[in-house]
Amino acid sequence: MFDYGGRTGYEPISEVDRKEFHEQGFLLLRNVLTEDHRAALEAAVDRVYAEEKAKGTTTKDGTLHLLGFLERDELFGDLLTHPIAFPYMWGLAGWNIYTHHNHLDVTPPALEPEKPYWGWHQDGYRQNSDPETMDPNLPRPMFSLKVAYVLSDLSETGRGATKVIPGSHLWNSLPRPDDLTVHNPDPEGTVEITANPGDAFIFDRRQWHSRSTNLSNITRKMLFVGYTYRWIRPLDELHIDSDGEWWANRTPVQRQLCGEGTHTANYWGINWNGYIDDEIPLRKELKERGLLDRSVPWLR
Repeated sequence: MFDYGGRTGYEPISEVDRKEFHEQGFLLLRNVLTEDHRAALEAAVDRVYAEEKAKGTTTKDGTLHLLGFLERDELFGDLLTHPIAFPYMWGLAGWNIYTHHNHLDVTPPALEPEKPYWGWHQDGYRQNSDPETMDPNLPRPMFSLKVAYVLSDLSETGRGATKVIPGSHLWNSLPRPDDLTVHNPDPEGTVEITANPGDAFIFDRRQWHSRSTNLSNITRKMLFVGYTYRWIRPLDELHIDSDGEWWANRTPVQRQLCGEGTHTANYWGINWNGYIDDEIPLRKELKERGLLDRSVPWLR
C-alpha cells in the first residue's frame, strides 16, 4: 500500500546502530514513515480518538492514553512488521518475541501551566525488582524495547515529547528530589526527543525517561509498540476477534507478534522434545533468509 522502496522488514541493522543502541539506550530514526503512511495513521488515530472521546475515556483536558490499540485499525496491525522499524526489533531482541504492551497517545495543549511533576521511570514494573541482584552496579536485563512512531510535529521542545537520559539504561536507580511539591530541574544529561512527523525512536525499557507537559498549541499524537519475549506474560489486553477480518489479514509473523503459539513450550522457543522449534514464524522467516547468527545470542 505504501512505497518503502522494496524494504521488507528483514534487512539487518548496522553494527553502528547496534552499538549506539547498546551504549545510549535509544535510537532516533528519521523518516521512518512515508508521508502518505503517516497521514493515514494520523487519520486512524483521529477516528479512534473521536470514538474514545464519545465514550468519555479521555481526561478532562482531552488526553488519551489507550492501551492495546492494535486491533482498532488495519494500519495499526501492519505496524507490527513495519519495513524500517521491525529489523530493529528482531535485530536487538531476536526471533522469540511478541508485543506485550502498546499504546496510542493523544496529548492536546495543556489547559493550565505546568505543575510540579516528577515522572522519571523505567518501564517494566516488577521487571525492575524481581530479577535484580544485590549488586547495584550490575544492570538488570533489558527484557523489552519499544518503537515510538511520531505522527505530529515535535521538532521543537515544549510539545509534550518524551525526555530521556542517554546511557541511563545501565543504571538501576535514579536519585529523586526530596521535595516533589516544587518544580525540580530535570536530571543532568536529560534530552527531550525532538522529532519530525514520520520519525520514530526506539528505546530500551530500562532507559530512564519521562513524559513532558505540552505547552504548545500543537496536539501530540504518538503510537508506541512494545516487544518482549514470548515467555513473558502480556501487559495489555488485546480484544482480537479471531473470526474477524483484522485477524484474517495478519501474516504468520504478525500473528506470532500478537501472541499466537501452538503450545506452551512453543512460547519458550522449543518443541516438547526440548529442541528449538524451527516453525515459529519469525524464526522460520529469518532462517529462510539466512539471517540467523550464532554469534548473536538472541539470533541463534
